Amino acid sequence: MTGQFHRTLNIMALFTTALFVVLSLYHFQFLQLASTNFVINGTIIGTTLFGIGLCFFEMFRLLPEYHWLSDYIHGRRNGKLPPRILKPVALILQKRPCRIYADTLTGMMEMVATRFDDARESIRYITSTLILMGLLGTFWGLITTLGGFSELISGLNINDANVMSFMQSGLSAPLSGMATAFTSSLLGLGGSLFIGFLSHMVGRAHNAIYTELGDYMAAHTHNVDCETTAEILPNIDLNTQKITAAVNDIKRNTAKRI
Repeated sequence: MTGQFHRTLNIMALFTTALFVVLSLYHFQFLQLASTNFVINGTIIGTTLFGIGLCFFEMFRLLPEYHWLSDYIHGRRNGKLPPRILKPVALILQKRPCRIYADTLTGMMEMVATRFDDARESIRYITSTLILMGLLGTFWGLITTLGGFSELISGLNINDANVMSFMQSGLSAPLSGMATAFTSSLLGLGGSLFIGFLSHMVGRAHNAIYTELGDYMAAHTHNVDCETTAEILPNIDLNTQKITAAVNDIKRNTAKRI
């Protein structure tokens, strides 16, 4: 199971390295894209780098969970609890059980699944934020473009001899806005796609733990059969009758004293 964790981590590292290699080979074109609007594009690039770091951080936080689950399955008990996700499970299973009930297993697995979803919430938020930032950059660029064309048309004088030079200088603002719109969309969608892939790999690591834990605990699950239920129900009925008789006696004694 730890080998699967390392394979997933290696895929993430190779994918990230390939991205930086491509950017280094085409760094001049990339800098041209980023320089169209340093504020918007720089924020998108910074958010992408933060998302990459967060994905690797979540992966390394899973390593103690892998080690604990592997030790527990193979009977190696060192007394240490996993630091985060599987800690409630470890507290429930402090003593190695022979059998657990199906209801306990269901509740346990639901709790683990909820914790895994919460751990990926920040990564999903960054992925959505990158798309929204790209859209905001697009709208900002379009607003700049429309404003530039409006100023160009309002100040255009056809009878002026320098009308061509005026148009050339006036087109700089609309073209800059269009460049901002396209580059911010490109960087936002590209960053979201990259973080989405890393988030998928983190999800695979979570699913590996979830599946391994579920398979092991399912092999140690005890289902209450019909014979056991038939033996328990008469005892429950008898104890209920005794409790009812005791309550009636208490009521009668209370009434006599009053």
